[in-house]
Amino acid sequence: MPSIVLTDQEVDSALKELPGWKRSGRAIERRYEFPDFAKAMEFVNNVAEAAEKADHHPDIDIRYNKVLMALTSHDSGGVTNRDLKMAKRINEFG
Repeated sequence: MPSIVLTDQEVDSALKELPGWKRSGRAIERRYEFPDFAKAMEFVNNVAEAAEKADHHPDIDIRYNKVLMALTSHDSGGVTNRDLKMAKRINEFG
């Protein structure tokens, strides 16, 4: 069953507690930069493991030492509490 999409106001309020994250259309995203490719991949692998456990997977774009994470609940059509929870978890790794 899809989660409930949050209002713009709810998302904006929650983003105040998620350093580095911003709205991007129907998603939230954050860019990370690391000293090198190996560190970027270590981060991505940690996120992948956590995402698999949470059964909620970010869109990930890796460009050498730069990683873009984007979260949206595709089945709901926007940002839900699941996305906010995953963003908080991802911040623990970055």
